[in-house]
Order: sequence, then C-alpha cells, then structure tokens
Amino acid sequence: MGKPAILLVDPVRSGVKYKAAAGDLGFAVASLYTSEFSASTPANEAGDDFSTYGADIDAVARQIADSGLDVRAVVPATEGAVFLADHLADRLGLAGNNPRFAWARRNKAAMRERAAESGLRVPEFRLAHDEQQVRQAVAELAFPAIVKPTMGACSQGVVVLSSEADLPVLDDLVTHDLFGEPITEWLVERYVRGSEYAVNFYSVDGEHRLVDVWEYLMPDDRDYDFPVWETIQLAPTDARVERVADFVQSTLDAFGIRLGPSHTEVKLDEDGEVHLIEVAARLPGGPFTEMWDRHSDVIRPFHDSVECYLGRRPALMDEPPAFKAVFGSLAINNEDRPGTLRAVHGLEHLDRMPGIDRVLVDCRPGDHLRVTTDSSHIPLSVFVTGPDADAVLATMKTVRSLVSLDVEPDPVP
Repeated sequence: MGKPAILLVDPVRSGVKYKAAAGDLGFAVASLYTSEFSASTPANEAGDDFSTYGADIDAVARQIADSGLDVRAVVPATEGAVFLADHLADRLGLAGNNPRFAWARRNKAAMRERAAESGLRVPEFRLAHDEQQVRQAVAELAFPAIVKPTMGACSQGVVVLSSEADLPVLDDLVTHDLFGEPITEWLVERYVRGSEYAVNFYSVDGEHRLVDVWEYLMPDDRDYDFPVWETIQLAPTDARVERVADFVQSTLDAFGIRLGPSHTEVKLDEDGEVHLIEVAARLPGGPFTEMWDRHSDVIRPFHDSVECYLGRRPALMDEPPAFKAVFGSLAINNEDRPGTLRAVHGLEHLDRMPGIDRVLVDCRPGDHLRVTTDSSHIPLSVFVTGPDADAVLATMKTVRSLVSLDVEPDPVP
C-alpha cells in the first residue's frame, strides 16, 4: 500500500485549510477539482501531493487506484463538493454520510421535499424551471415570497419579494451560480418573517455535538434576501439555543448526516415555530471557524473535521467547546448603488479599539464595487469578541459609527 492520504474535494477558498490539517495529521494530500471554478482558482494545486480533475466518480476512483495512494477519507472542502464527496466515499468503501440523501443535502428543492416527508417544518414552496414558472409560483404563494437558485452558494441570486412592487426584480434573475454553472431551476417559497439562526454541529457515528448557535441581526424589520449584516453568538443558556438545536438534531438524522461538521440555518417565525431554511454537511464559512480556532481550548475546526471523516472521535465530542469570549461579526456592505471606491474611512480607529479580533478589507481605493447582494463580495468585515453579548453589540455599534465606505456612484444610465 502507498502512503496514507486524505482525498479533499475542491479544496479552494477557505477549504484550502484542509490541506494543512491533513498534513499535520500525517497524511498525504490528494486533491480532486471537480469544476471550472475550482480548477481555475489561482495556485489551486499548492500543497498537493496528488492532484486530479473531473466529476465522474468511476473515473476518479480509477485515478485514485492508479496513484498508489492509500486514501483513508474523503472530505468535501467546499459547499459545492458535498454531493460528489459522499458518493465517492461510498464508491471507495470509506466512511461518509448516507449517499441516499446526498442530493437532498445539496439541492434546495430536494432538501425541501426530504424535510417535508420527514415531518420537519419548511416554508410552503414550488420548483420553477424558467422565469415564467417563477412568476406563476410567486402568484400561487402570494407575498412575501423568496426566490433562490436550487444550487450555488453565498446567497447569490436570491431575491425577496415583499409585495407586487418588487416583481420587476424577476426581470434580472442571475443566470449562473457562484461556481460558474448555469442556473436551470429555482426554489420559490413563502418568506418566513422572524429571527434567523445558524446552528453548528459535529457528528460521529450518528452522535451529534452542538458547537454553537449564532443569530443573524438585521438593521430593521424589513424582509431581506441576504442575511449578512451582523451576527452574534448566543449564550449556551439562551432558551432559543435548546429550541433550535433540538430541531436541527432531528434534521441531521432525517438527512442522514452521521459524520463530520454541519451548518444548518433555521428561522423562528413570529409564533415561535422553527422552520428549516438550509442544511449543509460542511463547515460554515464567514467568521465561525476562525473564531473557534482562536478562542476555544477544544475545537480545531479543520483538523477535527478530518478526524470525523476518518471515523475517529475528536476531543470536542467528549468535551463540549468552552469559549474564552462571546463572538460577533459585522459586514460593511455597499448597500446603495454601484460605484468606484474613493476611500474607506475610520479604519485607523480599529487598531486601538478593544474587542476587535480581525479586520478583513477586501477592497482598495479605485476598485469598482457593485451593490452587495451576496457574501462573495463583502467589501469589509470585522470580527469582534467581548465578555458578553452586550459588550459585543456595543463594539459593533461603535465600529459602524466610525467606519464607512466612500463610494462615487456610477452615472445613472
């Protein structure tokens, strides 16, 4: 047998951190790039001991066999990889989540159908294959409604319709998803008004360990299609944590998620009922993993995920994560009109402000900024810590009062 290896599926963007984790654990890094998006990512093969391309499971299995590597686990490193990774693990006889429900863990329409047949509460929905069917579905569901591509990521192409006045947004539906793939179907569903939460678990052999719950905070009570404005980690004693965590554990069982990390989004409606918004058998993006890594004595997100896919029990399964601080994050979005960035004001204040964990600036003067409608184009993010939620909220409020984008709007056509 060759050297023991971990097969990473599409290890790009934040998923590249899996390469370091696999190496730290003593494994060779075998990387599979399944799409033009991952294959064209600059320096995508950096850190690979073996690289291959394609999305045909049998062909990939033959390439792995010919490589001489002793693959011990298959790890989906990005959202778009979860379906193929589960089937490939099954094809190679390795540990993985139930491939029977792999499509329902990836495709939002199949996700709704699986949830409904399992008795989990989901918004009323329709599946549409073109703009005309989208409009028909909106008419059947009535307002407010929300339209989402069934594949893709980062809220790209999601639009909310609060009233008939919003119907013109359907004239400009996004045609390709984040990964460059054509969008051929949309999930149209009744919009749930209420508070939204991200619920993070790890699982081994069907046993689930809650990591934490974060609440999405919005600036007002308007309907939204993109939830990333502010987020805050809830205290474990918060009554909402148990409520949503119990629902999510049932969700993980219904979707055959028995292994690895998961990131599930739910809404508590105005009557306090929990609705499934999305389940993902992968690590979360955004601030979550970085904050866990820096401010917990137990959890190492990428290392622990690899351990799970190997069928091992990471320490966090036996010792609940104890965090040294409460976490929060905020996004400074371009919310008005597309234009050219002249300056980012106020960043100098953050250098000496307590509670600032990390500042991520993804823009520079002279850049053209489109209106921020998804998390692939957030100009500036700030990660915040504090002794309690009130301190975190106060710090985020101060940041917003000091930091702003100075954008020269594009000429009106």
